[in-house]
Amino acid sequence: MAVTVFIRYRIDPFQRDAFEAYARRWRDIIPACGGTLEGYWLPHEGTNDIAFGLISFDSLAAYEAYRARLRADPAGAANFRTAQEQRFILSEERSFLQPVV
Repeated sequence: MAVTVFIRYRIDPFQRDAFEAYARRWRDIIPACGGTLEGYWLPHEGTNDIAFGLISFDSLAAYEAYRARLRADPAGAANFRTAQEQRFILSEERSFLQPVV
């Protein structure tokens, strides 16, 4: 069963550029670790502190294997560290979705 991880971020709107750079770095890291990056979205109009990321996997088991590879990946670890140090992500929520059609 395919699964897509839907990540809802609450970001610091004054550090939008830092979040955008963080999201762009995932373009290479996520596929290298086994995920299919569907994309990241930043606020354009309306609410200015909510961003989204979507990553797909063949199964929940594939997601778990990806998470293990991601934690061991130097570029992935560095990107997580940057987010912690700069504090542009205030919170995040994950939902696991399956396609209907």
